[in-house]
Amino acid sequence: MLKIRLKRFGRKKQPSYRIIVIDSRKRRNGKAIEEVGFYNPLSKEIKLNKYKIKERLQEGAHMTKTVENIFNVIN
Repeated sequence: MLKIRLKRFGRKKQPSYRIIVIDSRKRRNGKAIEEVGFYNPLSKEIKLNKYKIKERLQEGAHMTKTVENIFNVIN
């Protein structure tokens, strides 16, 4: 099953996240199938490719609760 979830990067105590499409059995920072967005909780910067996300949802992917909340803030 595909999941749309966060992948952490950045320095210690300065997190940034990529919003990715990945197989649910892979690790959090495993190789992603596709990158569909970016989220920085410190500066509240959010960039999403809504078209790609909606396309993946139609294919059967599921969003995690955190990504769903971020997605709803934009809409």
